[in-house]
Amino acid sequence: MNRTFHLDDDHFHDECGVFGVFGNEEAAKLTYLGLYALQHRGQESAGIAATEGVQLRVERGMGLVQELFTPDVIARLPGAAAIGHTRYSTAGDTTLMNAQPLASDCNKGKLALAHNGNLTNALELRRNLEHKGSIFQTTSDTEVIVHLVARSKVGNLAGAIADALGQVEGAYSLLILTRDEIFAVRDPRGFRPLALGRLGDAWVVGSETCAFDLIGAEYVRDVEPGEMLRISKSGVESIRFAPEKQHQYCIFEHVYFARPDSVVFGRPVNPTRERLGRLLAREHPAIADMVVPVPDSGVPAAIGYAGESGIPFRMGLIRNHYIGRTFIEPSQAIRDFGVRLKLNPVRRLLEGRRVVLVDDSIVRGTTSRKIVRMMRESGVAEVHMRISCPPTVSPCHYGIDTPTKLELIGAQKSIEQIRQFIGADSLGYLSLDSLRAAVEDNDGTFCTACYTGVYPTELVQLEVEAHRGC
Repeated sequence: MNRTFHLDDDHFHDECGVFGVFGNEEAAKLTYLGLYALQHRGQESAGIAATEGVQLRVERGMGLVQELFTPDVIARLPGAAAIGHTRYSTAGDTTLMNAQPLASDCNKGKLALAHNGNLTNALELRRNLEHKGSIFQTTSDTEVIVHLVARSKVGNLAGAIADALGQVEGAYSLLILTRDEIFAVRDPRGFRPLALGRLGDAWVVGSETCAFDLIGAEYVRDVEPGEMLRISKSGVESIRFAPEKQHQYCIFEHVYFARPDSVVFGRPVNPTRERLGRLLAREHPAIADMVVPVPDSGVPAAIGYAGESGIPFRMGLIRNHYIGRTFIEPSQAIRDFGVRLKLNPVRRLLEGRRVVLVDDSIVRGTTSRKIVRMMRESGVAEVHMRISCPPTVSPCHYGIDTPTKLELIGAQKSIEQIRQFIGADSLGYLSLDSLRAAVEDNDGTFCTACYTGVYPTELVQLEVEAHRGC
């Protein structure tokens, strides 16, 4: 009997991407394209809200952007302003009710909200709001912001948003659409990216600049930490809604999450990843015949490693890009079926060779173990695994879906024990100092909590300290 096989994805996931357009009559179409470019940031659900100045309409669904937004659906979203969201859940269940943008018709008017990030005090705020009579329609932390805005005693919307965000802690890059304006907001530490662009007379906002490239928009600048932009027919107004705190840009955006063709936190991603590979080659050289990336995320670092070491770069693993969520597996089980669906070794290239295998991270170690085994079965003589970041020892609380500390192999095993577990001949991780050097982090601008266990927000750090003795 055949059985349905669910892919075992041993990577971290960012929970969403956001995109918005103001001042273009094809705003919904452009937002659809922007979300398509940001699909890597979330594949569970997607949504678009649009307005023509009178009605505010929302279309949401479970699945991929291209599948959900057919021409008929886009036609139901007229207007010159729109925002969109693509989601991978880190807070709240994987259900349609949690798909964004979230829409509300409250005393501040009609609005729709799209959120990238994670609120670390959402449960406490939700309990307080429910005690005061608020009725929640979702299990997402994002809805807390909607209720705080609605209950704010500040009369104007910009002030109510600032009042609401003054009560939350954690990471948020927000887009809020009303009938005549878009607000783009970034938390005071700037955990998650948010960029402003220009398309003719229209303004665009998005999580990554690769979305601007697709529609021919020009990157203008980042939304600053602690800044709120009000985008309307009058142009772009900058409002400082909160004082900046010590910046804590997510360093993993440059290691893995962001598309390599994006500019994130004001830095182009691809050169940074190649620099990671060059530094990795200096720290962990190997005697080998070729450098092979684990595609696609390991490619830039592998190019850097090859360039620095002088070892030839070869695409010894080929990735299948046409993979859905489930497959029918034969009744006679195929070993490492999930990995084999995604990756296939080029046997004639690899046979008898000593290989440096470059990847961006090791999470649980299960996928790396299967890849190493597959390489050996293809006749590889030696496998020298190189990882372009330090061992991940702590979960993220700022918008990344990570396993618990007990599931992170870097928190439970030494590097030698990890090497033995995955079956490599050698294993080398990039040092934290080199990672910081690659992004030119000279003053603690980037959050490295996943590598250090030291969190930049008080509430999370207090919780971590409280559980250390358990």
